[in-house]
Amino acid sequence: MSEKMRARLVNPQQAKAWLDRAYEALKPVLLSGHVFDVVIAPETRSMASNRAMWAVLADVAAQVEWHGQKLSAEDWKAIFSAALRKQRVAPGLDGGFVVLGQSTRKFTKAEMSDMLELIAAFGAERGVRFSAPEN
Repeated sequence: MSEKMRARLVNPQQAKAWLDRAYEALKPVLLSGHVFDVVIAPETRSMASNRAMWAVLADVAAQVEWHGQKLSAEDWKAIFSAALRKQRVAPGLDGGFVVLGQSTRKFTKAEMSDMLELIAAFGAERGVRFSAPEN
């Protein structure tokens, strides 16, 4: 077995059937001494939710001054994701601080939903007018 097996599991019956097929395909290969990594993870964010996130981040960046400065959408993404994930900071190599681990690339759908809700609540408190995301 040299190809990847991939499935989107949406209900217990379908998951059981897929896992049974995967076991049957893997069994002879495992018995011959090969090793496989198996990862089962929640579905990650969609491209539509990613576009929505960048649209609302752009709105916040355009309309909110933060502690006397205008920040970019990328800066706001780091601030919101750090707040959402309760991130740590470390001293930077040349001074200042670096937020650790704020990537949103592998956010689950639930995490992306939480991120969008956090941005919406923050924006509502500051009177941000949100535009519709581009599709």
